[in-house]
Amino acid sequence: MNQNLEEFEDLKKLLMESDDGNFDQYSKVLEFLGVDVNKLNEDLVSKVKLEYSSDTGKKLSFAYGTDSGFDLYASEEVNLPPFGRALVPTGIRISIPEGYEIQIRSKSGLAINKGLMVLNSPGTVDQGYTGEIKVIIFNASDLSQTINKGDKIAQAVLSFCTQGKFIDLIKVDKIEDNERKDNGFGSTGI
Repeated sequence: MNQNLEEFEDLKKLLMESDDGNFDQYSKVLEFLGVDVNKLNEDLVSKVKLEYSSDTGKKLSFAYGTDSGFDLYASEEVNLPPFGRALVPTGIRISIPEGYEIQIRSKSGLAINKGLMVLNSPGTVDQGYTGEIKVIIFNASDLSQTINKGDKIAQAVLSFCTQGKFIDLIKVDKIEDNERKDNGFGSTGI
């Protein structure tokens, strides 16, 4: 028993000294406590089902394990006039897990280099929607832009959200002011 206590104290000390979030160190402590780390890791990973209804030549994935978003690709060619907008299909359908939504956001590289952005950013794909994901792209440049089949057009982020079934909207005669009141739009400085 003393050896277990000493081992636990050593692990605790290692964790206290570490501020880099090294999973290996945390997993050693969890294993010491009898937790099946592999099962825990599997349980923590969200399973998202994808259907490719059109072949863009690209498969959805995260470029890096630390990314919050994955790229979306055009499933057909679209021409955008200067300051024009279009609904660009992606050729994918996603089964979104309950308690989540997908937020569609602009790609920073497309915005700065070509002036292409998601018009209603972030676009919302509700959990109950199972149709093809389409993205409203706006050409903010004074040049015509062509989006080719397979081009990156946006990024999608799977986000926790509170669904309407868990919210009760209640009409009241007056909302009580708080400290901030109606101070907005630059009231805290620019």
